[in-house]
Amino acid sequence: MTSPMAERRAVLSGSPFEEQIGYARAVVDGDRVHVSGTTGYDYATMTISDDVVEQAEQCLRNIGAALAEAGCAFADVVRVRYLLPDRADFEPCWPVLRGCFGEVRPAATMMVCGLADPRMRIEIEVDARRPARQEPGPDPQLR
Repeated sequence: MTSPMAERRAVLSGSPFEEQIGYARAVVDGDRVHVSGTTGYDYATMTISDDVVEQAEQCLRNIGAALAEAGCAFADVVRVRYLLPDRADFEPCWPVLRGCFGEVRPAATMMVCGLADPRMRIEIEVDARRPARQEPGPDPQLR
């Protein structure tokens, strides 16, 4: 039997970009989860909003789905990176970002850089640590 700490597996979102470029939305590596830079694409419809706040919300939905499939949640995020072509777009996103990370307080970095598609106004990447799995113990009612 393989130890859960030795596990390495890809988490795929179904985005055609994963196949075309050759990456996974996230990689589970033992107790670590590395979520790729994630944009505001709605992969179900392959659309992206023009609004940066709506893009941030969609980024977080995409990331949340990857984290859940990997066995963790936003509460387990230890590092977040924000990538934006225009620094002025960052502050309008703060309330949305605070909604996911305000209580968690992960280490964070914001960088201004070009993104792969000019419609993309924000990209978010996170690293998380999966919670320790609890081994079932004796039922206290049986004592």
